Amino acid sequence: MKTQVEFRSSKFPPCEGEEEEINPGLWGKRLTEYLAQKLAERGIETGEIAMEDWGYRLPVRSDGPSLALCCGHQNGDDDQFLVFTDPCTPKMKKLFRTIDATALFTRVLEALRQILETDSDIREIVWRDPK
Repeated sequence: MKTQVEFRSSKFPPCEGEEEEINPGLWGKRLTEYLAQKLAERGIETGEIAMEDWGYRLPVRSDGPSLALCCGHQNGDDDQFLVFTDPCTPKMKKLFRTIDATALFTRVLEALRQILETDSDIREIVWRDPK
């Protein structure tokens, strides 16, 4: 399952001082807030945005397995971004069983695909399998 997406957009510049809070050249707060809003419009609830040293983590609320979208600027041009899921695959091993979150992943990733593809300010969208 392709759970990583790279794209280009000038729509998500860094907030003032954001690069000093994370790491130089890395940001993604505007992108993460944008995705939280657009997911909510599609009935997908998210939790509190968490800053990491590589970007931002956006948890997806679920009664079942945990899932988060990890968002950030990639090293390179100012308009390069990456969003990936955590965990990276929908099947997770927990102790002596496998948890299958395929339905949740499919719902969230399809919403993400629609969000990106319908925004004219987002271009060069490339989906990848993390393996």
